[in-house]
Amino acid sequence: MLRYLIRRLLAAAAILLVITVITFFIFFALPSDPALLACGKTCSPSRLAEIKHSLGLDQSFLTQFWEFFKGLFVGRDFGDQSVRVHCGAPCLGISFQTDTPVLSTLLGDFPADLSLGLGAAVFFLILGVGLGTLAAVRRGRAADKAAVGLALLGVSVQIYFVGLLLLYLFVDKWQILPASGYTPITQDPGAWFQGLILPWTTLVIVYLALYTRLTRSSMLEVFAEDYMRTARAKGLSTGKVVLKHGLRAAITPIITIFGMDVGSLIGGSAVITESVFGINGIGKLAVDSVQNSDLPVILGTTLFAATFVVLANVVVDVVYGLVDPRVRLV
Repeated sequence: MLRYLIRRLLAAAAILLVITVITFFIFFALPSDPALLACGKTCSPSRLAEIKHSLGLDQSFLTQFWEFFKGLFVGRDFGDQSVRVHCGAPCLGISFQTDTPVLSTLLGDFPADLSLGLGAAVFFLILGVGLGTLAAVRRGRAADKAAVGLALLGVSVQIYFVGLLLLYLFVDKWQILPASGYTPITQDPGAWFQGLILPWTTLVIVYLALYTRLTRSSMLEVFAEDYMRTARAKGLSTGKVVLKHGLRAAITPIITIFGMDVGSLIGGSAVITESVFGINGIGKLAVDSVQNSDLPVILGTTLFAATFVVLANVVVDVVYGLVDPRVRLV
């Protein structure tokens, strides 16, 4: 198992290196001048030259990439001798808008994404697998039709529609919950939970459909296998046949999708949900950085999100190895 994990970690490191190279190339291949964006509209040629020198933009592409790559491990210094700003490792650059290290900004917004993405993922995984299993066991009956209908409804609606509807009902009309916003759990656990109920519910409604349908189809395929008929013929209880033999065999594709969804949600892909409910997460930060042409933040958020997606794939591979030992040989 250790050798299997080492191979997966080395592959993940290689993928992150390729993503870093491609992202950095796109960053500097843009037609806009990063130094001009940092300098502003009223920028003199001498000031523009100073900014290019302080950011290292007057060097060759390979030199700039090496400085950026080295900064990920040992940090970097920006500016000249008179005004020098140190960016500690791993350094993702300095924001043009705030003159602060990009990583510190990302880490400041990360708890909101972690709370939103991980909390919603736990709910839609448990509910989706449960409803999908129930629908497969009760195939063709009322429970199956109800689960399929809910799944179809979830696929049909959009996040911004569900989010605004929940805000109108629970905040404006019935006034059951307070206004939207994220409160750190360390500051007030009760306010943290209340502020995330509606965002969690929105994501659960949208993602629940996928997991219900996927679990149902996987379970139906497993139910048709010979070993399932053998398990029933041995006189095993329905619960043991379904959970121990059926669900364990059907869980593989669910693990794949779940790992990708969790990685992307934690990495900031829930940008619409964050915007609707006023949560200052990494997704909203990425949108704001695009609007403000803050290229270092754009680069940082891209690499940050890619890192979580790649790490989620590594975790999925490890879980595969635990669920099915044959995968470790691949």
